[in-house]
Amino acid sequence: MEEANQSVVSEFIFQGLCTSRELQIFLLLPFSTLYLMTAVGNLFVMILVITDHRLHSPMYFLLANLSFIDFCLSSVTTPKLIIDLLKYSKTISFGGCMSQILCVHLFAGGEMVLLVTMAYDRYVAICRPLHYTSIMDTQKCIWLIFISWIIGFVHAMSQLILILELPFCGPRVIDSFFCDIPLVMKLACVNTDTLGIVINADSGVLATTCFILLLISYTYILLTVQLHSKDGSSKALSTCTSHIIVVVLFFGPVIFIYLWPVSITWVDKFLAVFYSVITPLLNPAIYTLRNKDIRNAIKKLINHM
Repeated sequence: MEEANQSVVSEFIFQGLCTSRELQIFLLLPFSTLYLMTAVGNLFVMILVITDHRLHSPMYFLLANLSFIDFCLSSVTTPKLIIDLLKYSKTISFGGCMSQILCVHLFAGGEMVLLVTMAYDRYVAICRPLHYTSIMDTQKCIWLIFISWIIGFVHAMSQLILILELPFCGPRVIDSFFCDIPLVMKLACVNTDTLGIVINADSGVLATTCFILLLISYTYILLTVQLHSKDGSSKALSTCTSHIIVVVLFFGPVIFIYLWPVSITWVDKFLAVFYSVITPLLNPAIYTLRNKDIRNAIKKLINHM
């Protein structure tokens, strides 16, 4: 089926963020700067966690993995977006389009589950502190990260298999800057209403389940902090606030895009830019600015330079 698809439609054409050539040139520098900051910021957090022995704990191990996923997620779409800002014809091969779909859902799905894992880590640390080292040992931490990747992979493959079954024989213009499933489905030569419901249900179940688990976890954690802390500005509360901000920034656009019944092109493009370009940049910034251990590790690194 895939070979048949490729023999009819060998490539797709992106309309990009806008049609104005002047605006595209204007956006080149901001997006290039944002991607460079995203790459440097996330790689810096990863290197910091690896090299500083004081950050060798489950929480920072999970944070380093979050930075790796954010770097990968941004790298799937942003470099192509930047290059296309210089081009009049913004094309992507059929295989490249399917690879984007696979990678976006792999990293996004993996990040959803990883954020739940980070919430579980904070739950154990705050609500069961005496048992933290025995519950969140290195082996369990590795297994939890492995499970997040497996769930992300299964989710991505389930989406890709359904898309590969579609016949593409005519229209090939995608009104976006990357291959997003709802927009690609519109180009199929068959009615995709039922398939759209199935695909949205797949993404919706994963996103909604993770989001509900996160809401329950952080509500319980915040209540525990409120009951047992003399002041509300404890280290635990500060750490949880960082996590909650990241959760809202990531899940907000994703849930809106896949669960909102009305599709507005400019809103969809803005939210797609937000979760693929802006959020991966904000995550390391939020953790760096709000985490005392990471700030101290940065100061130590600067003093040794």
